Amino acid sequence: MAKMIVGCGYLGGRVARRWQETGQEVFAVVHDPDHAEPLRRDGLRPIVADVTRPETLAGLPPCSTVVFAVGYSPRSGGLRREVYVDGLRNVLDALSADTQRVIHISSTGVYGQTDGGWIDEDTPCRPRRDGGQAFLAAERLLAEHRLGARAVSLRLAGLYGPGRIPLRADLLAGRPIAVQAEVYLNLIHVDDAAGVVLAAEQARTPRVYNVADGQPVLRREYFRTLGELLGVRQVEFVDPPPDAPLSPRSDSNKRISPARMVAELGVRLAYPSYREGLAAIVGRGSGS
Repeated sequence: MAKMIVGCGYLGGRVARRWQETGQEVFAVVHDPDHAEPLRRDGLRPIVADVTRPETLAGLPPCSTVVFAVGYSPRSGGLRREVYVDGLRNVLDALSADTQRVIHISSTGVYGQTDGGWIDEDTPCRPRRDGGQAFLAAERLLAEHRLGARAVSLRLAGLYGPGRIPLRADLLAGRPIAVQAEVYLNLIHVDDAAGVVLAAEQARTPRVYNVADGQPVLRREYFRTLGELLGVRQVEFVDPPPDAPLSPRSDSNKRISPARMVAELGVRLAYPSYREGLAAIVGRGSGS
């Protein structure tokens, strides 16, 4: 049977290409009709649909594996819960009963701990942000659905890779970096994350997995390392303003353990820490 990506973006597109390389037929569900033709030219089978509108999902083709990797855009004007929870429910209800594996892309935002301690999948979830709360509600919805016994939720740490290095332009311009410098970052390179998605197809039982490189780093150290790679001699930090978006301010402080992912999925990372990942990206000149 074919495979399906619902939300064929930064991560989903890489998963789709890996499936294609093994000769799989891959359907890609996208919201924007303008994205359909480029996907078709790349050999995918695009389907234009809105996960928040069940009627647009009628007639989804039977697929052995379905990845739900839909992202939220503040420009949409909707709520995160409408996309992450209601959207997932609509897709699940539209899937064939023959679906063998559902892979749900969740987030380590379901953990809201602030003490800098280590977190694993058995740590209580205390999300502080709307996004984390919506992801946790989606995980619970999936577990209770008729397809829940065939499902895996992947809680991704911060996703980075070519074209996605936050605040790179500020570093190059010599502007102070407005972050909480003594708070931990947990990261996973997008190519490694795609590999984990494929490994999750073979998971023996329904599970939740943390997806991170296991090398959490203080923001101060991360940006200093990035600055060195970019040839920036000195990196200055300032506290973010109180009304700054949550991402640069952060409202959690934790270290994510991927031990279950490594032990049960047999994952071997191409980029075992941010150092190797950043060096490869900056070396190719593709980190914007």
